[in-house]
Amino acid sequence: MPTDSKMAKFLQSYGYDLILGSIAAIYVVMAPYTKVEESFNVQSMHDILYHRLNFNSYDHLEFPGVVPRTFIGAFIVSFIASPVVSVISWLGFPKIYNLVAARLVLGCIILSTLRFFRIQIRKNFGHQVESFFVLLTSLQFHLLFYCTRPLPNILAFGLVNLAYGNWLKGNFYSALSFLIFATVIFRCDVMLLLGPIGLQFLMTKSISFWKALKYCVGTAVVAVGLTISVDSIMWKKFVWPEFEVFWFNSILNRSSDWGTHSIHWYFTSALPRSLLVAYPLSLLGTLLDRRVPFLILPVLSFVILYSKLPHKELRFIISSVPMLNLSAAVAASRIYNNKKKAIWKLVNMVMLALFAISAGCTVVTFMASYNNYPSGYALKRLHQISPNVAGEEWVHIDTFSAMNGISRFCEDGFPWRRR
Repeated sequence: MPTDSKMAKFLQSYGYDLILGSIAAIYVVMAPYTKVEESFNVQSMHDILYHRLNFNSYDHLEFPGVVPRTFIGAFIVSFIASPVVSVISWLGFPKIYNLVAARLVLGCIILSTLRFFRIQIRKNFGHQVESFFVLLTSLQFHLLFYCTRPLPNILAFGLVNLAYGNWLKGNFYSALSFLIFATVIFRCDVMLLLGPIGLQFLMTKSISFWKALKYCVGTAVVAVGLTISVDSIMWKKFVWPEFEVFWFNSILNRSSDWGTHSIHWYFTSALPRSLLVAYPLSLLGTLLDRRVPFLILPVLSFVILYSKLPHKELRFIISSVPMLNLSAAVAASRIYNNKKKAIWKLVNMVMLALFAISAGCTVVTFMASYNNYPSGYALKRLHQISPNVAGEEWVHIDTFSAMNGISRFCEDGFPWRRR
């Protein structure tokens, strides 16, 4: 009995985390390879884990990319993953296992921040809304697929989750601090979320202007000092990476070199695909609970402001998904509670059907993503035929291959050499 009681208590505390974590882990194991957008942090984690203090061997010095990026996220993930990576290397497993380990560590970090937000949902809206929040998140593909991918957007996403949690908790100055850290260090575009949230805090008199100004300036100075100190050493020059990203993308407007979409694309394509059934439910949630519009308006403002930039990608607005899921969970809970009433019974049946459709869409999307890393699978096949190679062989990695699945984690040793 005591053992059963402990297990029940454990599942009560961490059951939802196990559900979300298991789905994310399946995505990692089934699709371990990475794309070009992740290349900087992936190569950085590889170099930190394998080259350590031998900075001259780091990949970024040979392939710096268009704009510099911060090493802080890669350092954090690599530090936590290093004991597991050491064991995997000692056992003689291929290096790709270490990429899986590093991605799982990142997923644990991001989902722990989502847990903090979820606990505040429970305290403010109740257990049932929390349950629907987890269900909606589980049925969506992109959030759990992306949470293990070392993108600057995802590193910032973790801090945004902490900001959301502090917002619900009533720690408004802490919420602003996390958003400032995310903006200064990982993604300058988080300022488009920081602005509307800060403005709402002021309009609702949740914060004092002068106290907030002193608090935010102090936080920004610390964050700028941290990123400049770390990244200037790594890049061997004085640099604030996210300021250069901001200058390149916003001032010079060079991001459009990588393609453009219409101004409504986030609302007509990205959000419907990422939210699925939560998309219509999130709109309904704003009508059913008077607290929700105050939470959703700044997030929608963030997406609207971002829509003005011509270059658009779903990952750019991934930070809006948890708050929109909260609104959807509020609506789902209200529908469920009233399911025995005439009109609500039909609405509940429609909602259940949309849940099933969302699950199907997620499976289809995952299968498409699983087949979206041809170069990684090609290199894996090359390693499988290595016993038939008599001597040392050179392998050329072209641009397409480097963009579609191959990283330094994919490399094996003899007889293959890379160039």
